[in-house]
Amino acid sequence: MLRGLFNIIFFLFHRDRNFFFNLIRILGFLPSRVSLYRIAFIHKSASVKMNNGNKINNERLEFLGDAVLGAIVAEFLYMNFDSRDEGFMTKLRARIVKRKQLDSTAVKMGIPMMITSHGNLSNRLYGNALEALIGAIYLDRGFSKARVFFRKRMVDRHIDLSKLAKKDSDYKSQVIEWAQKNKQEIIFESVQEGKDDKKIPMFVSRLRINEEILGTGRGFTKKEAEQQAAKIALEGISI
Repeated sequence: MLRGLFNIIFFLFHRDRNFFFNLIRILGFLPSRVSLYRIAFIHKSASVKMNNGNKINNERLEFLGDAVLGAIVAEFLYMNFDSRDEGFMTKLRARIVKRKQLDSTAVKMGIPMMITSHGNLSNRLYGNALEALIGAIYLDRGFSKARVFFRKRMVDRHIDLSKLAKKDSDYKSQVIEWAQKNKQEIIFESVQEGKDDKKIPMFVSRLRINEEILGTGRGFTKKEAEQQAAKIALEGISI
């Protein structure tokens, strides 16, 4: 019965060959169940209502694809960042699957032109369709093919992992996390240093780890000074 529904969707939306050729361009392989991929790009605003009252759109595939993508990214980071700890991998995974990042990746892949919708499309729908596409790949060709798709069609072409890995600007949180995991005592000594030429207060912060000053920072706020001190300290320790 399920296959019959897929076939109905396929014939309902089989208007031209462009979809099929663009799909192959995005996937990088020949799909077996094209009807699955048709569904992956049907936004709920363009849902197809079946005789039994059920509506067909990409939301269920999006749900599946979200879980599959999470597992793929976790495995990928585990295999490719063997010298980094759990905290690093957790943050990097969150950046890869972040909605804004998925939306951007989907645009670069040409996914917006594939979506069927009744109404204006917003950027946040592009990442949803990408997740639905991954769900379709999983059902059509299995986890291993979805894994290859992520690596070759997403990471290799459109995701700058080195840039994402260096994106964290919360240096204080990073150095605190490092200290906790390595059982080190860390202290921020922050005081107002004076005022600049415009009478704006300036702060200085010294970061001590086991009584040794590893970083000194300055800023217009205590928080800014501590961030600068932590940044300098991170350059001298291994995280």
